[in-house]
Amino acid sequence: MSPVVQLEEIHKIYDSGEVPVHAVRGVSLEIRRGEFVALMGASGSGKSTLMNLLGCLDRPTRGRFRLDGADIAGLNRDQLADLRSQKLGFVFQGFNLLARTTALENVELPMMYGPRRISGRDMRRRALECLEIVGLANRADHFPNQLSGGQQQRVAIARALANKPELLLADEPTGNLDSRTSVEVMGVFQQLNDQGITIVMVTHELDIAQYCRRNLVLRDGRLVADTQVAKRLLAPEELTKLRAAEADARLISG
Repeated sequence: MSPVVQLEEIHKIYDSGEVPVHAVRGVSLEIRRGEFVALMGASGSGKSTLMNLLGCLDRPTRGRFRLDGADIAGLNRDQLADLRSQKLGFVFQGFNLLARTTALENVELPMMYGPRRISGRDMRRRALECLEIVGLANRADHFPNQLSGGQQQRVAIARALANKPELLLADEPTGNLDSRTSVEVMGVFQQLNDQGITIVMVTHELDIAQYCRRNLVLRDGRLVADTQVAKRLLAPEELTKLRAAEADARLISG
């Protein structure tokens, strides 16, 4: 399969006072379509900087970065914004949902600001499809404060899928969740990957990284390990049980 990401000798240097900070040092790698990659490393290892580069939120100081064949160096700010909107979906540790907006409306937002013109009917249909993918179509009219943390993160994942991205970037997506809910959310990511969606996930948790198929480890800005792993499978029946337990808990709580 063709690479979605191609990095060649990528460096990122920040000028902060007298001593420059070399956050990423000569990283070269390819991420191919359909991969599920965990990006790991201690605090200060460069993983967040590399994620920002992959998300076209920052530019490398030197080196070549191609995203789905497009050379990032040749794009201006508006072109980069269009590329992010068309090619990338973002999921963060904080769910970043609009509090006074329903789940459905939160998922519609990326389509409103994308470069492609979409009718209101098509936006609603696509938003419902995305909520169905994450198992929340029946909560489309609920506001974030009416949803559990895991449900809010699943809405955030649905929102990231709205524009059918080539690459889904997730930055510590289970960081604010308990263990059971983290497993449920990782089951959603595995299902998306099984459907062919390419995912890169920043995590510092080894047990979360085991749900991915490839682990990249950074240390002091350098890529020090690139390992294919036998991922921990979350069977569909396990995910069904988790969601049934969640539904039961809602009934009990009233």
